[in-house]
Amino acid sequence: MEFAVIQTGGKQYKVSKGSLVSIEKIKKEGGEYKKGDSIYFDKVLLVDDGKNTTIGTPYIDGAKVDAEVLETGRARKILVVRYKQKSRTGWTRNGHRQPFLKVKITGIK
Repeated sequence: MEFAVIQTGGKQYKVSKGSLVSIEKIKKEGGEYKKGDSIYFDKVLLVDDGKNTTIGTPYIDGAKVDAEVLETGRARKILVVRYKQKSRTGWTRNGHRQPFLKVKITGIK
């Protein structure tokens, strides 16, 4: 089975055709991606087709991974607590919801 390793949003993902991946939200030049938009990743680090493995230095020239945006949203809320001991007002609590894009990989070239 063919797979690739791509880099986006400061993270690396192992993807294959038909797989669903939740990645960091990225913006396009004219605004934001919506459901049904096509997107491609050109920062491909590794491609394996079952017989041959190609490793980039750091990226593979001419390789790209095509994908389709299925969903945009925000992840569940996480609570961030900061605490300073021996202080009466020494703690603060904030919440954070990380935006994401859920994409379906349509092809590896």
